[in-house]
Amino acid sequence: MSPSFFEIVQLSDGDYALRRIDDDAAPLVRISFSPEAREMMEDRDMNVAKAMIAAGIEAAGTIAHDVDWDDDENELPDSRPHYTLH
Repeated sequence: MSPSFFEIVQLSDGDYALRRIDDDAAPLVRISFSPEAREMMEDRDMNVAKAMIAAGIEAAGTIAHDVDWDDDENELPDSRPHYTLH
């Protein structure tokens, strides 16, 4: 299998997306900022989108590396609510 190359692009609606260079299919990741967030970032929204995508890729790599996929099949789902802390 040949390696894939990715690019971060700004879409026509102003959102940012991570997609394969050689594929016009739907993006792998899409980031949308509210007008208020764009104003607070003062034209640094592309840099913030890049940082968010890089952090997501790093986190996905860490999670994939640390998880023992064979043991997950026998576990019961966690009934506690999940929260995202920023």
